[in-house]
Amino acid sequence: MKKLVLAFAFLLAFTGFTFAQTSPTQDSKKKATTTKTAAGPTKKDGTPDMRYKANKEAPKTTHLKKDGTADKRFKENKKPPTK
Repeated sequence: MKKLVLAFAFLLAFTGFTFAQTSPTQDSKKKATTTKTAAGPTKKDGTPDMRYKANKEAPKTTHLKKDGTADKRFKENKKPPTK
């Protein structure tokens, strides 16, 4: 009986090792590198390297509502008054 329990324990341990973390597939690596483009140097994973001036963009100051229209509570979205 002990041998049967021991064999079952080894079987469970072996199946646990087979579910170890695996490396990503080639398809997921291709998708990650082709989704982002940059004007300047990139890191190894394909994302722009923000240490370089060519990759830094001015932050967008336009405030939008959930539906995508301009939020008129902010100064940059208000039209100048017409006379």
